Amino acid sequence: MLLVCVHNSARSQMAEEYFRSLGGDLFLPVSAGLTPGNLNPYVVQAMKEDGIDISKKPTRAVADIYRRGYTYDYVITVCSREAERGCPVFPGPVRRLNWPFPDPAAFTGTETQILNRVRELRDAIKERISRFVEEIRQGHEDVPCD
Repeated sequence: MLLVCVHNSARSQMAEEYFRSLGGDLFLPVSAGLTPGNLNPYVVQAMKEDGIDISKKPTRAVADIYRRGYTYDYVITVCSREAERGCPVFPGPVRRLNWPFPDPAAFTGTETQILNRVRELRDAIKERISRFVEEIRQGHEDVPCD
């Protein structure tokens, strides 16, 4: 399973870790970005609050993964449809899903306000993945995309 966002600094990193913790027996999750950046410190903090330390995780470029020729059963973009268009098409029988979540890099306000919005985003990503994993466990092949 490949999870993609713009910078691999927030949304895809969270999704990778929640797929690992909630569905690691079903999926081997990897995350990457269209143009990798640095981990978002608010995301690092919010994930740590949920018992997951991503502070030492590298960011990766989806183009590098593509060039290595890896194949995936699922490629899930967690960014906008516009940004998703920059994602390469992976070979094989891949199921491509788009779960657009807001970019925490665009959140404004005080540190507390930003962190609260990141927590809401974290919880929304976790909930979406939990539902997806449960549908797969129940044997539903037509898992809802949106």
